[in-house]
Amino acid sequence: MSLSIGIVGLPNVGKSTLFNALTRAQNAQAANYPFCTIEPNKAVVAVPDDRLEKLTSMANPQKTVPATVEFTDIAGLVKGASKGEGLGNKFLANIRETQAILHVVRCFEDDDVVHVHGQVDPVGDIEVIETELILADAQVLENRMDRLRKQAKAGKEHQAKLAVAEKLLAHLMEGKPASAMEGADEGAMAELFAELAPITAKPVIYCANVDEAGLTEDGSQVQAVRAFAARTGAPVVKVCAKMEEEMATLADEERLEFLESYGVDSSGLDQVIRTGYAVLGLISYFTVGPKEVRAWTIENGWKAPKAASVIHTDFERGFIRAEVISYQDYVTHASEAACRAAGVLRQEGKEYVFKDGDVVHFLFNV
Repeated sequence: MSLSIGIVGLPNVGKSTLFNALTRAQNAQAANYPFCTIEPNKAVVAVPDDRLEKLTSMANPQKTVPATVEFTDIAGLVKGASKGEGLGNKFLANIRETQAILHVVRCFEDDDVVHVHGQVDPVGDIEVIETELILADAQVLENRMDRLRKQAKAGKEHQAKLAVAEKLLAHLMEGKPASAMEGADEGAMAELFAELAPITAKPVIYCANVDEAGLTEDGSQVQAVRAFAARTGAPVVKVCAKMEEEMATLADEERLEFLESYGVDSSGLDQVIRTGYAVLGLISYFTVGPKEVRAWTIENGWKAPKAASVIHTDFERGFIRAEVISYQDYVTHASEAACRAAGVLRQEGKEYVFKDGDVVHFLFNV
């Protein structure tokens, strides 16, 4: 599995500029007018991980395979998108299958960059987008209601899902996101959400796009975004998309020096990925060998057989045991053989819950 993030926001808030910066490629045209992005842009990005680099330097494998994040950038939404305003919501299907939403919010003043509403109002902008996403979810659900009613007449097993669907539709029409719905049959709700993939059920990361001056200290606009996000416990990252894009072609060492010159210790990509992993409860483990060093993404709390399944389903089906070394122990002893000799290589069974950074070798038989 890998992390997937959909990027939303009004036109001209810096979505495509940020996409270019995050992906270190000019995959999304950026220009000073609304609806510059007219087709969804997708890019798969390697997850920066110092641990993977360290393991690679120690094992000297033929290749290194990092964990990845897929970013999907769609055209900017405007008020009335659900009714066809602007480009409408025709591209929202492209982000329904993502795991999290990165909501880019403009938090800078610049007379040379047009704002679609004529003035910068971060909270107002957020509310416009979230209303359109709620209405889009409601439209998808309305289109399914006839089929759900027919299924409910055909068998009692579908009646609970219909009841949840009716409750969810009423909830959405009150202007509330799917993530805030309570009091429904959990099993039926999980089944309905799996079928519909409501956008407003996904965790949201608010991305405050600031100018260079706004990086070191929160201005009133960023403070307003943080206060809004705090109501639902959503995280906020602060980036300067313009600066991030300028760094896109620099070597890693040059990028670090560039960030330090602005008093920033991590890039926008690092912040977004770190926050995405946190809100989705994701961790990484590693496999190390002479042919390959690789990072694997799993959900925190997965037991050994389930963790093995991301390599191949046969690993889960025929799981025998996992030989596990903590990342720090591996670095300390410098090799699997040395870890085994030192007694820090552990034999773990089916009930072992994986830890972030585990270095693992699976034994299986099918």
